[in-house]
Amino acid sequence: MNDVEPHAARAIILALAASTCFGVGLVLTQFGLRRTDPVRGSMVSVPSAAALFWLMSVVIVDWAAFDWRAVLIFSAVGLLFPASVTLLTFEANRQMGPNITGALGNLTPVFAIGFAVLTLGETLGTADVVGTGVIMAGVMLLSWRGSGQSVSWPVWLIALPLAGAIIRGAAAPAVKWGLVTWDAPFVAALFGYSVSALVLVISGWFRVGRTVVGFDRSGSWRFVVAGMVNGMATMLMYAALAHGTVSLVSPLIATYPLITLLVSALVVRAAPISAQLIAGVVATVLGVVVLLIA
Repeated sequence: MNDVEPHAARAIILALAASTCFGVGLVLTQFGLRRTDPVRGSMVSVPSAAALFWLMSVVIVDWAAFDWRAVLIFSAVGLLFPASVTLLTFEANRQMGPNITGALGNLTPVFAIGFAVLTLGETLGTADVVGTGVIMAGVMLLSWRGSGQSVSWPVWLIALPLAGAIIRGAAAPAVKWGLVTWDAPFVAALFGYSVSALVLVISGWFRVGRTVVGFDRSGSWRFVVAGMVNGMATMLMYAALAHGTVSLVSPLIATYPLITLLVSALVVRAAPISAQLIAGVVATVLGVVVLLIA
């Protein structure tokens, strides 16, 4: 075993852990949306995670190693992820519905790997391409729910979820670039979420005002928990990027709809078994296996 393999193994474990947290966080968000609208939910979830990160930073961060260049990169990422992606996704869902939004959002690994090849010099093997493609096909099968309704929105709206996928894809290599300067995944999540929290709170004030009307206490607490779980998922993703390549980590993160499906089936028991569902599960798992043995 060479010295690369242990790092790759850690990256795989961390990426799958992040995927699990993202999947659970999505279920928690769905519960929160039963009581609180998406804009108010985002004003609670991301700031809650940022507050938790700052409390944890007292004992986790080695401030003596502070590197302003890395912090600038992490903060710049925070302007777009998760803040801008959240707003784009909400608007795309409102205008187009979750099916098209989710399907186009699943293109994130393509953009992430493309940016990594261009900016970080990563190279792809045949197994990487095949595994990523199979995972994406499986995730799209898991995410798509046919509605049978005709399209009633202008074609240009496709730009919204595509922009979200591009931003998510660009965030991974950008963070990895910052981690080369300061190998501190927790700091990346800390500053990224802090900037995102500020963006979401300010944009939320413009959309719903500074009033607390509309903030349901039960729904808000659900978003607090969801935000902390998603924040942990982001930190684990950044930790995975510190140990592995974007081309390995990004496709594994993209398997989170499988976790969402499993958790929903156990908690809500509302997911009917279908040929499409089975095909999606099989394809997703097969794609992960291909990446693991590559």
